[in-house]
Amino acid sequence: MKLKLLHIAISFALLSFTTKSFGQVPTPTLGTTANFVLFSTIGAVTKMGTSTAHLTGNIGTNNGSSTGFGNVDGVMNDQNGVSAQAAADLLNLYNQLNVAIPTFFPAPLLGNGQILTTGVYSINASATLNNDLILNAQGNANAVFIIQIQGAFSSNASSKVKLINGAKACNVFWKVEGLVSLASGSSLKGTIVANNAAIDISIGDTLEGRALSTAGAITVDGILAYTPIGCGSIVLTGPNSPTLASVACYALFSGNGSVTNTGSTTVTGDIGTNVGLTTGFSTVSVNGVVHPIPDGSTGACASDLLNVHAYLNTLSFDIELLYPAQFGNNLTLTPHVYRLNGATAFTDTLYLNAQFNTNAVFVIQIFGALSTSTYAKVLLLNGAQARNVYWMVNGSVIIDNYSEFKGTIIANNGAVSLNTGVNLIGRALTTDGAFSTSSVTVVNTSGSPNISSQPTDQTACIGDLASFVVSTTGPGLTYQWRKGTTNLVNGGNISGATYAMLTINPVLATDIASNYNVVVSGDCAAALTSSNVALILCATPNSVSYYTTTSNGFVVYPNPFSNTLNISVKNTQQLNNTVITIHNTLGTEVMNTQLLADDTTIDTNHLANGIYFYKVISNGKLVQSGKLISTN
Repeated sequence: MKLKLLHIAISFALLSFTTKSFGQVPTPTLGTTANFVLFSTIGAVTKMGTSTAHLTGNIGTNNGSSTGFGNVDGVMNDQNGVSAQAAADLLNLYNQLNVAIPTFFPAPLLGNGQILTTGVYSINASATLNNDLILNAQGNANAVFIIQIQGAFSSNASSKVKLINGAKACNVFWKVEGLVSLASGSSLKGTIVANNAAIDISIGDTLEGRALSTAGAITVDGILAYTPIGCGSIVLTGPNSPTLASVACYALFSGNGSVTNTGSTTVTGDIGTNVGLTTGFSTVSVNGVVHPIPDGSTGACASDLLNVHAYLNTLSFDIELLYPAQFGNNLTLTPHVYRLNGATAFTDTLYLNAQFNTNAVFVIQIFGALSTSTYAKVLLLNGAQARNVYWMVNGSVIIDNYSEFKGTIIANNGAVSLNTGVNLIGRALTTDGAFSTSSVTVVNTSGSPNISSQPTDQTACIGDLASFVVSTTGPGLTYQWRKGTTNLVNGGNISGATYAMLTINPVLATDIASNYNVVVSGDCAAALTSSNVALILCATPNSVSYYTTTSNGFVVYPNPFSNTLNISVKNTQQLNNTVITIHNTLGTEVMNTQLLADDTTIDTNHLANGIYFYKVISNGKLVQSGKLISTN
């Protein structure tokens, strides 16, 4: 019996120690309420005023109606099976928050720079948020904050909850036994659960979390509210991208119809039609191929375009945007398949938020025509890429003057017009319809190579190693190094002939030349050729087979080096508190040696073959630097 009691006492002590040491608070289970940004079990959910509300997450009520919202990045669920389950899950969530044992008892006035760490906080009265309340996770990404308020909860204008040191909005919970009223300009983090009371969120407020009521109306104005990321939330990727095949190479295309341009238009990508003529485009302003008449390439594109449209057309949608005539208007979308059932009028701005997933795909299915206002904009947020955005339009497309558009537009059986000043990052194509442009800029980024840093001249001695490097951007790139117009081939002393770095090792007398270059090719666009660079034979003073690197009184040799590296100082007065450091191409310091004599020899056996950078630092100031090559 005593032994059993001892075991119980030890277990209790260990449990108490763990809770106290790490401050762990159980994470509440949200169930399906995790998908809602606004929800009431009993009560209307209403968007008031004329200002746009930016909402990401489902909206609904299990007893009432949701009105006034227009298009939202979520599903409306009023009095259906989803809302019934959410009502049950909300009651369970409330019960978890209600029975959490408090460990801290702050005053009713929160904020004013106050810092809270993980724990359960209980206020036995109504509470007010003023200025800044800071939630500090102390480096624990799983830190949970529960604030129990036994009365109403309000915020003063421009009050804010701020998260630091790994705190996450998905781990913050507010249990309120009364009205929740947030004044204009407030910014709140976490899930609000109001019990038997209403929630009122004012214009200009931001909520990273959820507003949920067990029984009470929810009213919002022009707010930004979105369900938080993390804590097991689904990582949104969107659907798989279609296989574009030859479509990837075209910026402007019609499967059946003329493609015409007026004015000064600049295009990166191919242009053409498979039935009719392509006219009005200046080849000087097109970085791609203009197909004036149908050919084998346009035939392949017409066929592949039908396949791309069929794929996008049959994707099951995640969210239906209920008001096609009100599309845009500062709406924010996340990676999903969206459907608009009707002619769609795009006004003002659309935001596409990838939630930091650069491979996330957006598909907007429009079953009707698409038209935009002048100066309409598609803006990409948090890693969204134009190459991952697809607009499938079963009808005509008119992108009006000076609009900025992103993504691949595929019209089915409809004409396409890109009007004056339109800037399109992507593609515009139609399966069947006339195509017109007027002084526009279109950039199809697929396969377009770019040389961001040209190779540079290199100096080497016979028997040493020399390397040329080119820096490039673009997908699907290939390389071919040449001497003049003759392609170099791997083998013998040549390696990397088809990579970004060409290496010649050892250098032979026949390798000395002034016309090395590299041809960089992409998937579609015309290849680029780098500038010519030279491989220069090193000087050989006193018949010694090395060359020196010198500028401010220090001579570093040989270069390339193998077992040792020498540093000579022309002026011994420069030896005062002087060191030489060597770094690899990653910036990591691999050697640091103090210079104490006119001539210093450093053992470099441990430095692998490759490129290094040295610095000579005297009295804390950089006096000389340069590049070195190891042939070890």
